[in-house]
Amino acid sequence: MILIGQYDSPFVRRVAIALKTYGLAYQHKPWSTFGDADKVAKFNPLRRVPTLVLDDHTPVVDSAAILAVIDALVGPERATLARRGQDGREVLRIAAFAAGVADKALSLLVERLLREAAFPMWVDRCRLQIGETLDLLEAERQLRPTPWLFDDHLSHADVILGAMASFVAEALPGEFDWGRWPGVSAHAAACEALPVFRDAHQPYRLVRPEEG
Repeated sequence: MILIGQYDSPFVRRVAIALKTYGLAYQHKPWSTFGDADKVAKFNPLRRVPTLVLDDHTPVVDSAAILAVIDALVGPERATLARRGQDGREVLRIAAFAAGVADKALSLLVERLLREAAFPMWVDRCRLQIGETLDLLEAERQLRPTPWLFDDHLSHADVILGAMASFVAEALPGEFDWGRWPGVSAHAAACEALPVFRDAHQPYRLVRPEEG
């Protein structure tokens, strides 16, 4: 398999962590959606990451869809990041909110990257969406006394929550007061201490389109 995208993306990172957790071998192509767009397009005409190219050369896009495919590939006994029944639905719900925060953080970055002067109304809206959704995720984390969100074992929701929080804090330094979300911050720190997170880490660096 081939995983396309850089580890400074929380979406690429969540896929890499799943692959590593399940012991699935893959070739990593750390291509940028700006500088390497033509390379990405050969596998994904949307020119987006993550893109996972399966062993039969089928490309799969969108991190949530990729994770569903990976879980199916390894089967229910090995898919330890997934959950079943009500917990399975909760994993999807919480992960979607965490992924939404990461997506809004990217929107905020792109707004400031592509415009000479960021549009204040859009910036305020993104900041509001991020802040209020982090409030929701903080409440979810505080309600759960287990080491991870559901039990003693990492889930897909734990992975994207940790990867998202690290990404937002690193890519938008000083933008948010993380003292407002101590549970989310502690969760991210616990995730980053895991070898599987350290093995799929890349410091965030803002790259402008003209830089590639």
